[in-house]
Amino acid sequence: MTDRLHLLVYGGTFAAVGDGGDISGVRGGSPDGLFVRDARHLSRWQLTIDGAVPEALSPVADGDTARCVLVPRGGRAEPPAYTLFREQAVGDGSFVETVRVTSNRPVPTTVRLAVTADADFTDQFELRSDHRTYAKAGATRSRQILDDGVEFVYRRGEWRSCTTVTAEPAPDGIEETGTGARRLVWTLDLEPHGTAELTLRVMARPHGEKRALRVPRSPAAVNEQLLALEGRFVEGVAFPTGWPELAAACARGLADLASLQVPATGPDGEELRVPAAGAPWFLTLLGRDALLTSLFALPYRPQLAAATLRALAAAQATDTGVASVAQPGKIVHEVRHGELAHFGQVPYGRYYGSVDATPLFLVLLGAYVEHTGDVTLARRLEPNARAAIGWMLDHGGLTSRGYLVYRADQGGLANQNWKDSPGAICSADGTRARGTVMAAGAQGYAYDALRRTAWVARTAWEDMVYAALLEQAAADLRDRFQRDFWMREHTFPALALDGEGRQVDALASDAGHLLWSGLLDKEYGELVGRRLLEPDFFSGWGVRTLASGQAAYHPLSYHRGSVWPHDNALITLGLARYGLHDEARTVAHALVDAATATGHRLPEVLAGYGRDTHGEPVPYPHACVRESRSAAAPLALLTAVGGA
Repeated sequence: MTDRLHLLVYGGTFAAVGDGGDISGVRGGSPDGLFVRDARHLSRWQLTIDGAVPEALSPVADGDTARCVLVPRGGRAEPPAYTLFREQAVGDGSFVETVRVTSNRPVPTTVRLAVTADADFTDQFELRSDHRTYAKAGATRSRQILDDGVEFVYRRGEWRSCTTVTAEPAPDGIEETGTGARRLVWTLDLEPHGTAELTLRVMARPHGEKRALRVPRSPAAVNEQLLALEGRFVEGVAFPTGWPELAAACARGLADLASLQVPATGPDGEELRVPAAGAPWFLTLLGRDALLTSLFALPYRPQLAAATLRALAAAQATDTGVASVAQPGKIVHEVRHGELAHFGQVPYGRYYGSVDATPLFLVLLGAYVEHTGDVTLARRLEPNARAAIGWMLDHGGLTSRGYLVYRADQGGLANQNWKDSPGAICSADGTRARGTVMAAGAQGYAYDALRRTAWVARTAWEDMVYAALLEQAAADLRDRFQRDFWMREHTFPALALDGEGRQVDALASDAGHLLWSGLLDKEYGELVGRRLLEPDFFSGWGVRTLASGQAAYHPLSYHRGSVWPHDNALITLGLARYGLHDEARTVAHALVDAATATGHRLPEVLAGYGRDTHGEPVPYPHACVRESRSAAAPLALLTAVGGA
């Protein structure tokens, strides 16, 4: 077998399985397992027949249901005695599998089939490759044998999680393995060319789960649920008939968004479903990601925006927190539900380390009200919007520094804009920005937030004085930005200003976000837009995060030379805003071509290698395969260029 992992996603639950449907629990990089609410509820799931692991005759293919065909290992001289047909799917907090064993012999045959299962309840943060360890004093794991399976339980103080494995028919025996895992065993008597079928169901109950969940009866039942959900997301969207590849990318993206909805709570305790950031690492609410996803989807699925705004309003900071980087009015960056967050061993239970989620919250609110005319929500969230403006002017730095600012968080993120990897904000030679950072893209969001909130204040809140103050603040920000950020020698804006107010001079794709926000005047905007389409920036699959030729550039760096679909979607919208329609179509066609080459699904990020040197998009090695911003990016392209 190969070492590929295949993701099955349903809301806040995902499974990563190998080519043969197994979970080993020992893979590096992207670990396999069944994960719910940031914890691994299955760490081993291995099928054997007659004591041996079969080989994949037809390995798992990409899809919402994992199907594979297995046979005993052997040679050409002796055809396989039996064939196993394996089908798996995930539901809400659950995993279900059917195994069908078919004899290939003309005589009765007895086989011993076994599934070895274990649940280590490891927090996802422990599985990252940063080599950190976390003390877990008093933690215990136990196993209880049931009539039709086994239950695994994890306790640590008040924390309790469990995973229940049941089977139909019940196993003939359950064996200890010496490792904590349990082996469910069946002895199957097969008639000549006969078939036997088993169904295994796994229910994960994370700490605090109070819902009465049920495991679907079969993978086919899950597939029916997913198809119905995806159908509701796709229904009514007018796809471009003259550009079938874009239509396919939009349909695939909407289907992925359907499966990436996770539970959240609104300001009045109402239950919501909001876009998760992506699987496998970020199947949770991330403020920036949910906001951009909702903005891209707004003309087609405005209900995503309404849910995202309410969920983020409910999680808005009201106090100051050092570890969480919380400040009154700030919009949350990341919400986690796992054990380490619960015990404060990581700061991400509610983590506010984002300089741009707050202005993007205001941008989405203004765009939503403008698109839908829903002034009721604008009035309901007026206190939250005013608090967000207050944060931008006060703690955010607009009044004291003239710009939105952030400082590296020692316990969390070094960079708190969308390029949040440690070395992402750098000079052309790779030197990292020091001190307080003023990232260019965040200033564009702030400008747009001020202008849109001024419009909401006039039309929904009827506060003309407040609106005029915000409009003046936006105009002043625009004047300052073009004076301080514009690099005359490059005719291009700096990536950021450092703590001393010096320009961080890397040529970066963030300039395209300024077009989307409308921060640059027309002359500067047109210069920037055309510059982004020159060969050092444009790879043929999209605009690189950093232009090649700079010392800082690396095509396989997360933020210093790769190509991000959502970044390019913002750039395309910005190009169209400034009337650069040919350039917008060029970027849109490049992204759609990349999607077409990868089954119409855009990943989180692609490598920055040029199309002229390699005829297919090169994947980034650690990208989220399903990512909400990338799933919504084709919708943004449709908005920007139509069916051209």
